[in-house]
Amino acid sequence: MIIMMIGRLGHHRLQHPKQGGLKNMMGRLSIAVVVLLICTVSLLLSFSSTSTKADSRSAAYRSQINIEELWRSADFGGWRPSSAPRSDWPPPPAPSESNGYLRVRCNGGLNQQRSAICNAVLAARIMNATLVLPELDANSFWHDNSGFYGIYDVEHFISTLRFDVRIVERIPEIRKNGKTKKIKAFQIRPPRDAPISWYTTDALEKMKEHDAIYLTPFSHRLAEEIDNPEYQRLRCRVNYHALRFKPHIMKLSQSIVDKLRSQGHFMSIHLRFEMDMLAFAGCLDIFTPKEQGILKKYRKENFAPKVLNYGERRAIGKCPLTPEEVGLILRAMGFDNSTRIYLAAGELFGGDRFMKPFRTLFPHLENHSSVEHTDELVENTRGLLGSAVDYMVCLLSDIFMPTYDGPSNFANNLLGHRLYYGFRTTIRPDRKALAPIFIDRENGRRAGFDEAVRRVMLKTNFGGPHKRVPPESLYTNSWPECFCQTSPQNPADKCPPDDVLQILSGRLKSETTDDLKPLTPLNLTVSEAER
Repeated sequence: MIIMMIGRLGHHRLQHPKQGGLKNMMGRLSIAVVVLLICTVSLLLSFSSTSTKADSRSAAYRSQINIEELWRSADFGGWRPSSAPRSDWPPPPAPSESNGYLRVRCNGGLNQQRSAICNAVLAARIMNATLVLPELDANSFWHDNSGFYGIYDVEHFISTLRFDVRIVERIPEIRKNGKTKKIKAFQIRPPRDAPISWYTTDALEKMKEHDAIYLTPFSHRLAEEIDNPEYQRLRCRVNYHALRFKPHIMKLSQSIVDKLRSQGHFMSIHLRFEMDMLAFAGCLDIFTPKEQGILKKYRKENFAPKVLNYGERRAIGKCPLTPEEVGLILRAMGFDNSTRIYLAAGELFGGDRFMKPFRTLFPHLENHSSVEHTDELVENTRGLLGSAVDYMVCLLSDIFMPTYDGPSNFANNLLGHRLYYGFRTTIRPDRKALAPIFIDRENGRRAGFDEAVRRVMLKTNFGGPHKRVPPESLYTNSWPECFCQTSPQNPADKCPPDDVLQILSGRLKSETTDDLKPLTPLNLTVSEAER
């Protein structure tokens, strides 16, 4: 069109070169310039519109989530879990060479205690000490006196760690001057996140002085980030191999999983919409005045004073997702109402009015009590047993979704455990990115809601290997220290030899006395069956 207009104007000028003079010529030129500008803008707008439509179609294509892929484990990129030592790893000292006995009291819930046990084993290794079977706090959280013996397989724990630390069930009595004498452990309150140097100086000095020390409380009392891959692998050996629940708990958990899976895939969700977490987060405004009073009282009694603004915290994703928000995320991703969901949760705060919208979206909801009707579970639903069963079912589920993985030890440990056992799929909502989308929906702006949610979720990691970035915990992501490759680019990532355990066993036998119990088979690399 532009060429035709110019052609016409040029042809007109050739036939009438002198008509109208300079004034007419300038007028015609002005018209030509205006026409050129109009046509140029038109072309640009047309191109922009075409480009926008193409981008829109491309974005829509990219924001589709393949649900069938999510039911399978994530792509592992040639990595496999392995926590066996890859460098010189001397056996633990004989009783006569030990620096003394280490006792610890692990406080908090099941999973906080779990990480404390890992730290206790590492501390004993660092101090060249003999570890006394860790004590589990019965009062401060669960009011459950099951103890280590009631939850974990003690024989398996001691046997699995035989190459790493010497473990005894109690501090033995000693004979001195013909008399039997008890060793009294010297009690110390260790600093939070204490460095290795504290254990090799202050703690070790007291151990040598008193023959035994008692560290209490022992939650988060050893620094997590340690520049020693072998120490981190020891934590993985404890967490993913040595800490095995008692056989009846494993059997009960497997029974629930079998019943759920008999009808196809199932997802587990840690629905952290409970009083303690809501009070901690300071997210009160969605509750009635009476409920707000309960949360404020709980917060005052259990947490440090702090002014919290609900609107500000909600806007930056600091509030736990409501059950309805969890359901809306899953529906936006493409899960339909036939999806079977196992709920791992305590008593949900606010009652059924918060669960009803979720149940409407996903009616096939189960928990351990609804699947397995046993007296033992009924009596211990909120104790260590109930938590242990929830942990195992979530570990073995096809998909796991935590709704609040900030300070939640349960969710964080499970994320790490599922990563270690074959990169099992996890759905981790980015609450900060989702917050403005939910706020818009609440204010009536619902157009494009599902698409916006999908775009956010596509940017998250669904369980594959990824670099650990602070504040992400080792217990949430032990890659790459506790993983290896058979054909690595980096020699540090090379898998240990297949006979590493035989080598360690040989060294242990040669450097210890003959009164050791027979060694049982041990595998520190996850098998396909375990995955």
